Amino acid sequence: MVDGLKLLKESEALLEGHFLLSSGKHTPKYVQCAKLMQYPDKAEKMVSLVADKLKDVEIDLIVGPAMGGIRPAYELGRQLGKRTIFTEREKGEMTLRRGFEIKKDQKVLIMEDVVTTGKSSLETAKVIEAWGGKVVGIGCLVDRKVSTIDIPIYSGIELFFETYDEKDCPMCSTESKAVKPGSRNL
Repeated sequence: MVDGLKLLKESEALLEGHFLLSSGKHTPKYVQCAKLMQYPDKAEKMVSLVADKLKDVEIDLIVGPAMGGIRPAYELGRQLGKRTIFTEREKGEMTLRRGFEIKKDQKVLIMEDVVTTGKSSLETAKVIEAWGGKVVGIGCLVDRKVSTIDIPIYSGIELFFETYDEKDCPMCSTESKAVKPGSRNL
């Protein structure tokens, strides 16, 4: 059996420190899935945990939000034999570019690296729906169990880390500056 936590630790993707999330909240732990995805064998195993949960879900297309969702989406598409595209931000707004298309009524799975608040997933869902596609779920390597979105989530692993508003953050009182390792503003 594949152990997702072990894969994250082996690839040094599970970080400890003082991190600033895209939501503006602070946390003492962060999952940097890019570190896992640099190892094709580990990436394949972690994504297989998601693929196993999707056996009974009808999917026509997989969409990965840039940046973090591109590589997991590709690997999931490879494992499931599905066409895979990605959304990306243009002038701060999630969009489809590069000639990618979603056909009316296509059943689309969004594939992420980490779902925390679900912001990128919800932005991508709006793009899919604007094209006439139907979102059937969100796949992710890690579900941080913070999101309250009402779309089914199929995760490789669930991890809960405390998060704090800046004013309540115990790490801020130690004078350590919060690091923002994500790609939201790229």
